[in-house]
Amino acid sequence: MPELPETETIARDLDAAVTGAVVERVRVVHADVLREVTTRMLAKRAVGATITRCWRRAKMVVIDLSTSDRIVVQPRFTGALLIDDGHLDESERRYSTVAFHLADGRTLHYCDIRRLGTVSLMNPTRFAAHVSGIGMEPLDSAFTVEHLSARIRGSRQAIKKVLMDQKAVAGLGNIYANEGLWRAGIDPSRGAATLTIAETARLHDAIVSVLRESIAARGTSFRDYRDANGQRGNFAKQLRAYGRDGEPCHRCGHRLIGTHAIDGRMTVLCANCQS
Repeated sequence: MPELPETETIARDLDAAVTGAVVERVRVVHADVLREVTTRMLAKRAVGATITRCWRRAKMVVIDLSTSDRIVVQPRFTGALLIDDGHLDESERRYSTVAFHLADGRTLHYCDIRRLGTVSLMNPTRFAAHVSGIGMEPLDSAFTVEHLSARIRGSRQAIKKVLMDQKAVAGLGNIYANEGLWRAGIDPSRGAATLTIAETARLHDAIVSVLRESIAARGTSFRDYRDANGQRGNFAKQLRAYGRDGEPCHRCGHRLIGTHAIDGRMTVLCANCQS
């Protein structure tokens, strides 16, 4: 599933490419991806509107329209927002579920092989309610060590599980929770409340740094993630934990362990240097 760095990359690409474009026509191929809007209502409210901004909230890509409506896309596992200037490969176009045809001749496709992602249309009030329970963005200046400490110190759950809770930290998923905990040298199964302030500070710095570095590398691609131009991210080669179970730890050389015991998701750790 695209996490913060991947959706941030998509949103930045779209903001640079389609801000100012006018939606001329909307074509819905598979209405089962729509949420909070019907095919007819999506066309009625989007056609004629100008795209004024594209940005990210948590793991969602948000497209602001001049009408104040917002197109909210959650790609989940196999979703991709792709800009088609007429050269998009037909193998990509065939999985288009919703297509926004722009007045300049381009098309913005939401492609999704498994159709597990969603496309919604919300007015500002509905959007505010939709995101009201989501935690602070970890790249926000207000996301301090003290803020993170306040979010985790009352929980008896494993620290990895807390980090992946969108109510605690926005946008973190399995990849970057694994990476942040490895960088901080913290066992993912540790009870969140047992972390000292020094450990929390290390974790805070690790989360922020790994997210920034992944954004700079345009995200992590294993199978499905692609940016708005259909290109793959380059951060996979920089991963030190996720996807490396059975391989040597880059810090101490011991073999990394993979387990599903913590939260049902793959957790990779070094039993020697993560405590």
